[in-house]
Amino acid sequence: MKKLVTLILASAAATLSVPAMAQFAKPEDAIKYRQSSLFVMQQNFARVAAMAAGRVPFDAKVAAESAEVAAYMSKLPWAAFGDGTDKGAPTKAKAEIWTDKAKFNEYAEKMQGDMNKLNAAAKTGNLDSIKAAVGAVGGSCKTCHDAFRS
Repeated sequence: MKKLVTLILASAAATLSVPAMAQFAKPEDAIKYRQSSLFVMQQNFARVAAMAAGRVPFDAKVAAESAEVAAYMSKLPWAAFGDGTDKGAPTKAKAEIWTDKAKFNEYAEKMQGDMNKLNAAAKTGNLDSIKAAVGAVGGSCKTCHDAFRS
């Protein structure tokens, strides 16, 4: 798992070192990038959430690793919501992302903050702290999805 986390973080760091506009040759590339980033984030968050809900046995090490990846991935997709990326590949993004960018960015920042709190809680290994943080992240995700995802 550590090798996977290291590989993901190294790949993401390499991607972030290039200016956002230069990353994407065409809008479809940006859409795929943001969808992939959000997918990896969601998968890692879901692993922790399943433990918090008691659907799978709690493993403090796996929770901490998954929360760390999710927190890191929560920083990546936003550069891929640039102008012109509302069309191209199939997407569930609503037009309101581009017409109410300030609110969208506010929701993204809130989710990132909550994801960072989950990461901190998971590092403690305290399941009750993790449960509270999972609830906050889930709420942040739902708020944004309700407003900006079809």
